[in-house]
Amino acid sequence: MLIVGGGTIGEGLETLLSNEAITCIETDVAPEPTTRIICDAHSLPFSDDSMDGVIIQAVLEHVLDPGRCVEEIHRVLRLGGVVYCETPFIQQVHLGAYDFVRFTHGGLRFLFRDFEELGSGVVCGPGMALAWSYQYFLLSFVKSIPAQRIVRTFARLTAFWLKYFDSYLGDSPGALDAAPGSYFLVRACPRSLAGRHVIAQYRGLQRVSRSRV
Repeated sequence: MLIVGGGTIGEGLETLLSNEAITCIETDVAPEPTTRIICDAHSLPFSDDSMDGVIIQAVLEHVLDPGRCVEEIHRVLRLGGVVYCETPFIQQVHLGAYDFVRFTHGGLRFLFRDFEELGSGVVCGPGMALAWSYQYFLLSFVKSIPAQRIVRTFARLTAFWLKYFDSYLGDSPGALDAAPGSYFLVRACPRSLAGRHVIAQYRGLQRVSRSRV
């Protein structure tokens, strides 16, 4: 199991990493305590068809060419191998100069068009997206590090309750359009999904007539 961006242990990975039946290879561009191999996701140092699975959480927004990285994932993954990916949509800059792109649910599906979808949905929900936007709105008024810390604490104390709406909203159409990010579980396949099929699979609220497309 290849973990791209494994320098930071993603949420929910503890069980996988503790399973002795699974060999996990954590890669990252920087030396971290959990990094086994330092490499660039644009050019993975592994043979074709050498991996049974890939996990890439909160990474594709921090690479210059997400399409190239996904091509590399497809290359090293055996046919039928699975990928779990999480990528943000409505989320403010969180790694300074190393933060580049965002994806809608449909945009992420098109990025993984050479894979068969097994499941997908929202990461967190609109409540969390609103809380983050509120926090960054307040941060816009300050510059110093101490002031930022105070604002972050104040924002969390006054907006933490918004996240509790997300358990009710779930993967509703509106939540899919307004969530902080999306996840996809996909399987490598020999066929590519055409753009028109990605459009046809849209599950959100913002319906547009075909005459306007």
